[in-house]
Amino acid sequence: MYHVIAPPPAGAPFPGLYVTPSELTAQVQALKSAGWHAVTLDQVEAYWRNGVPLGPGKPIVLSFDNGYHSQYTQALPILRNVGWVGDENLQLTGLPPSQGGLSEEEVRGLVAAGWELDTQGISHADLITLDSEQLHEQVAVARSTIQQRYHVPVNWFCYPSGHYDATVIAAVKAAGFVGSTTVVPGWAHPEDDPYRLHRLRVLGGTTPEGLLAQIADIREDPPAPASYNGT
Repeated sequence: MYHVIAPPPAGAPFPGLYVTPSELTAQVQALKSAGWHAVTLDQVEAYWRNGVPLGPGKPIVLSFDNGYHSQYTQALPILRNVGWVGDENLQLTGLPPSQGGLSEEEVRGLVAAGWELDTQGISHADLITLDSEQLHEQVAVARSTIQQRYHVPVNWFCYPSGHYDATVIAAVKAAGFVGSTTVVPGWAHPEDDPYRLHRLRVLGGTTPEGLLAQIADIREDPPAPASYNGT
């Protein structure tokens, strides 16, 4: 799980969410050297449900949250250099190009390059605090809007800040998503609840060796909890 691919500016409230391009490049090269190769969540689901091969080696999904401009300008060429694609978890508002967000043209560029386009909803809202109408907008309307705008399936939801509960999961299922990703660290297994899939947050300053160790160390973590609010 990545966010901004750039050095953190002075005074950034969450400097750990900034991974520099050189760090990402080194991490990708280390993953490739260790036998990993990037796939999409749709490919993972096709393998889990129908046995569609994922190719040789060890598959991993590289997800990029929120829709930052640097994911197009930096992450895209870094991954393309090794023939990989990413999974963009787009939020539709709240991060305009003037504030470092992706433009519609850039989103289309990611799709054209083979990236999977999924969503975190309309505005990165805390879903567990919303009423039913607001929740429907953030989940179902977000999916249909992205489908119509970019002509892609949008099969996966990404919980903003990782917050979810049974009501949120029900809304995601009702909107037609086949699964969801959390911020709970761990590996995603085919026997897991597809609406509570683990991920690993990659923070700035993580060395290539450190990333490989983190991936190995969290393999056998317990399933994600039935609800999560970050506390």
